Amino acid sequence: MLFRLLRESLRPYPRDLVVILVLQFVSVLGMLFMPALNADIVDEGVVTGDTGRILELGWVMLVVTLVGAVGSVGVVYCSARVSMAVGRDLRAALFDRVQGFSGREVGRFGTPSLITRVTNDVQQVQMVVLLAATMMVTAPIMCVGGTVMAVREDVRLSSVLLFALPVMALVFAVILWRMGPLYRRMQDHIDTINRVLREQITGVRVVRAFVKDDAERARFSGTNRELKDVSTRVGFLIAMMFPLILLLANVSSVGVLWYGAHRVDAGAIGVGSLLAFLSYLMMILMTVMLATFTVLLMPRAEVSARRIREVLDTESSVVAPLRPVTALTAPGRVELRGVRFGYPGAEQPVLRGVDLVAAPGEVVAIVGSTGSGKTTLLNLVPRLFDATEGTVLVGGVDVRDLAPALLSATVGYVPQKAFLFSGTVASNLRYGKPGATDEELWQALDVAQARDFVAALPEGLEAPVSQGGSNFSGGQRQRLAIARALVVRPRVYLFDDSFSALDHTTDAALRAALPAYTADATVLVVAQRVGTIRHADRIVVLDRGAVVGVGTHAELLAGTPTYREIVLSQLTESEAA
Repeated sequence: MLFRLLRESLRPYPRDLVVILVLQFVSVLGMLFMPALNADIVDEGVVTGDTGRILELGWVMLVVTLVGAVGSVGVVYCSARVSMAVGRDLRAALFDRVQGFSGREVGRFGTPSLITRVTNDVQQVQMVVLLAATMMVTAPIMCVGGTVMAVREDVRLSSVLLFALPVMALVFAVILWRMGPLYRRMQDHIDTINRVLREQITGVRVVRAFVKDDAERARFSGTNRELKDVSTRVGFLIAMMFPLILLLANVSSVGVLWYGAHRVDAGAIGVGSLLAFLSYLMMILMTVMLATFTVLLMPRAEVSARRIREVLDTESSVVAPLRPVTALTAPGRVELRGVRFGYPGAEQPVLRGVDLVAAPGEVVAIVGSTGSGKTTLLNLVPRLFDATEGTVLVGGVDVRDLAPALLSATVGYVPQKAFLFSGTVASNLRYGKPGATDEELWQALDVAQARDFVAALPEGLEAPVSQGGSNFSGGQRQRLAIARALVVRPRVYLFDDSFSALDHTTDAALRAALPAYTADATVLVVAQRVGTIRHADRIVVLDRGAVVGVGTHAELLAGTPTYREIVLSQLTESEAA
């Protein structure tokens, strides 16, 4: 999986890879010539006392050193560029894929896991690319070239390589075999830590309200300890590898010196040749040992590549049409025909047999007990999910046939949880309409009952908004989220329990101002408060995913027990009437 991912990621950079190979070849050649030149200086200059020959070969060594240094610097520079580009491309590909996911795919992977895959997993692959280009490419060139140069110095001494290289390969194979499963567990534990930490940070108020600080510390400590234990086992294997390699290198060096001394004594080779052979042996072993850094990362990068590939290979259940419709036949009209929706593997569907029609100028409210499918029904309209059966039409066209941009511009959605982006009040309000004027923003704030607190801010519309809007109260965030949808002026408004954090006075004022602003649009409202929806043109009552009643407040109060039960849980008989 890793090599498949790298093959696809490196395909756009053939020139850079060729340059890296050429520079690596130049750099390695420079390193390989140095021991041979050093041997010539010893045998032809030092032993014979020829100072001129020493100076001549010294200048050659200086030139070779400079050429090798240029090659090494170029390799590092080009490798860094390619590895950073691969990381950038993978992050962009993952981001684009996740942006196209429906709620079903996001729920399958989980937000913490997706964050880990876009950041940590990509970083592991990126690091392998960098080290492979700088170290692993060097190893085969050095092994082949070093072996050739070593054999050139003395054939019989080269038999030491027949012992050293296979033993080194065996050590690598055993350790890597043990490390693969450990790296898989390590990435899973990183996912878990991200999830636990995210829950504890976002739910810190709940933790403190229930005095669960110690319990959460213990939960995080347990997860952290599991990651530490796995990391320690990986570190032990890594720590064990390098002493073994150094032991092998030293044993090989002793063998070369012992056998080489006999060869020198017999006059078969010179002292310089023995020193050069020893240098080639150490070059080969040290280069392979450095390449081990990359090899050690490969099991973890393989796990990361598999996790990245899993996201990239997952197709969204919400797919854009091949021939999208770019015009609406009945602008503003929303219709659901025999809609059924269920999650894969679930025993019961969330929605079943839902029929609903809402026309421009109408306010249609949707009520029901918790888990009755109200939010899911609204999510089908902007196509956050696709219906399992049946048809959802917006503007007279099946949402599966509409161009995504047209659907987004037609439907304004205010979700259950008001979320603001870091920036300013103005940048959040212009999120759906970048060209909106300040006058349009203030008009939307007026309707959303948010003008007073925004105008009271020292910077007004340019007041900063922290991530998630945490520097505003829940009611303020809801009003800003409502204003953000109003600025776009879509043909369909979806309010998913968007008034729950408002006090009764603000709720009443907002409901009074909204009809004039949305007079030519279709409004669908999900709400828990009866006071918020009792004056709607029609009310749809859901129970266990099915429509059990449609009508006005008075009609449903008289003829639908489910609705009557909801109303009387909040109001008295006289107030309900």
